[in-house]
Amino acid sequence: MDRIRIRGGRPLNGSIPIGGAKNATLPLMAAGLLSDGPLVLENAPDLADIATMRHLLAQHGLTVVHDKAARTLTLSGAATNLEAPYDLVRKMRASVLVMGPLVARFGEARVSLPGGCAIGTRPVDLHIKGLEQMGAVFDLEGGYMHAKAPQGLKGARIIFPQVSVGATENLLMAACLADGVTELVNAAREPEIGDLAMCLMRMGARIEGIGTDRLVVEGVKTLGAATHPIIPDRIEAGTYACAAAITGGSVFLEGARMVDLGAVVRVMREAGVDVAEEHGGLRVTRSNGLRGADVMTEPFPGFATDMQAQFMALMCVAEGASMITETIFENRFMHVPELTRMGARIKYHGQSAIVRGVPKLSGAPVMATDLRASVSLVLAGLAAQGETIVNRVYHLDRGYESIERKLGAVGAEIERV
Repeated sequence: MDRIRIRGGRPLNGSIPIGGAKNATLPLMAAGLLSDGPLVLENAPDLADIATMRHLLAQHGLTVVHDKAARTLTLSGAATNLEAPYDLVRKMRASVLVMGPLVARFGEARVSLPGGCAIGTRPVDLHIKGLEQMGAVFDLEGGYMHAKAPQGLKGARIIFPQVSVGATENLLMAACLADGVTELVNAAREPEIGDLAMCLMRMGARIEGIGTDRLVVEGVKTLGAATHPIIPDRIEAGTYACAAAITGGSVFLEGARMVDLGAVVRVMREAGVDVAEEHGGLRVTRSNGLRGADVMTEPFPGFATDMQAQFMALMCVAEGASMITETIFENRFMHVPELTRMGARIKYHGQSAIVRGVPKLSGAPVMATDLRASVSLVLAGLAAQGETIVNRVYHLDRGYESIERKLGAVGAEIERV
């Protein structure tokens, strides 16, 4: 099994290209079920999660071609199989996003319940309730959600009791082919939602309110072919911003956009990190010491839960104390014991952690537990004295393309072994 070996203490300097957003690409691929296509997605990343979604869509009957040299994904054809099996859905929760498109276009879907994952349970009740309001009838049996809408979906006014990115994406796609007007109230506002909406409009959908918490969709009979460029990955950009900051370097994040980062930029500036827009990207520099800063994860434009572990690693070497509160997932502090093995001073209770900065971290063998936790250990290793070995890096490959190559190109001493 692969591991990442890092010898820390080297400031990072140079340029890192930011790839297409994983969390935008997955729903965009599911949108390929809404038409015969072709749907061409540009700036597509080469990640394990993308391969999983590719396999899922292929077993549904779509033709999916990933041209890694051209960085494009091309999806075409109509679904011939309406079941998303457990073996694929269990690997990646975003697989549930096929449900809305399948029910909307074919009147039926049988999708495995995804179950929990390492960072906590993420129920699909909002997906089900929204589709029921649009006329779908569900039968839950044998670990599967079997949805039927033989007369097609109907427009509805759906009010989310809490913000849900996945439910917003699923119902937005379903609404495009529903009969009548659908209104999604308290919808998620993440940049990936806006990217999906723009792609759907290129396919012929009618959507108003993009970027707000109220999306209005006027259903159409059919959607067609489109070409769509995927937005840059804001979590990858934020992660490499933390890498520059934790090593005291200066890195240009090629393709990154300030507007996508929300509260992450504000908090990093509070911590003493300079983040500036330059032509074609963002420059992140830390020339002085780090200061402790408090963080509470929230839906966009708040501080992203997917940046919490990386920011905690940064605060481990900041002067003073920081309080980090996780409000999105109930079990997202699994990186804490591994960071403490490297000399970090962290105490947590429930959903809040107090981080007291130390002058130096020390290299150690550590184990990744999930995608963002694993990259927080890489960041800590970049700043630590001595050698850090990060085990179980298959988590990293789900969301970071060629991380050792990208960090190595800006001066990190890092290798995959």
